[in-house]
Formats: sequence, structure tokens, C-alpha cells
Amino acid sequence: MVSSILLLAFVIVSCSEESGKAATNTMSSGKGDSSEMTVALVDLTPKVGTNRWYTVSQKEEGQAIFSQYCASCHGKKAESVDTWRKVDDNGNYPPPPLNGSAHAWHHPLATLDMVIHDGGAPLGGVMPAWGEILTEGQRLQAIASFQDYWTDETYAMWLEREKSSRE
Repeated sequence: MVSSILLLAFVIVSCSEESGKAATNTMSSGKGDSSEMTVALVDLTPKVGTNRWYTVSQKEEGQAIFSQYCASCHGKKAESVDTWRKVDDNGNYPPPPLNGSAHAWHHPLATLDMVIHDGGAPLGGVMPAWGEILTEGQRLQAIASFQDYWTDETYAMWLEREKSSRE
């Protein structure tokens, strides 16, 4: 666990400025697929339309959240910048890609949610904390949106790690 946190601290860095926008509630109403979602209750059974833990609706709602809160730092398609492994002029690492080409896929949902909730500061990074702005369901939708860029092979490797983290 400690090594995972230290490794996460190395790769999780992000923008130094927090968006001042108020959160828009993009949760599904009446569909039952997002409004009460919590990390602990996420069912990993593949869903129709995505063949992953999230539904098409969760992914689409997550794309709007990602676009509003994450894309300015992590890239429109979660691709970040080519130099994300190099310290910038401020002594920080740029935000890592979340599209499966970096390290995010190594971390279970609980860790990904924690970083979004608490930001990068607890891990030595500069990513803003979104816990007071985004609900747990919205954070999970944002995760679904960037996981959708992952190849099936990357997702399968993540899924095995996720299952192991729950044992």
C-alpha cells in the first residue's frame, strides 16, 4: 500500500490552478446507474454497450465532467503532454495521461477516487482537490470517461488489479 501511494505520488501531478466553476449535477436521475454510486458498491460485471464496469450513460456523463474539470490539464482525450515525465520550470511534473498510456491503470477505483477527491497535495503533487465540488458518483463517472480510452488489454489488466484490491 505504501509503495502504491509513493508511486502514485510520483505520477499524480496536475494543474496548479483550480477551476472556479461550480459543479453541474450531471448525475442520472431515475436511471439508477449513477445517482447512488459509490466506489464500494461498484459492480464490476461487464455492462451492455461498454463491456466494462460502467454503462454508456455513465461514460457519457463522465465525458462532460472530464471536459469541464480535467481536460484543461490532462488533455481533451486524457492524453496529457509528451513531456509528462519531465519536471517543469516550477519543479513539478506535468499531469500524467489518463488514457492508459501512463500509470493510472495500475490503481484501483478507490485510489483513483481518492486522488480526485483529495487532489495531489497529499501525494506531493499540485492537482486541485475536487471532493467539495464533485460527488462520489460524478468522480466515478469521470473515471469511466478516461477508462473508456483504455484498450481492452489495458482494461483487463486493470480489472485484475481491481479485483485483487477487493480481496
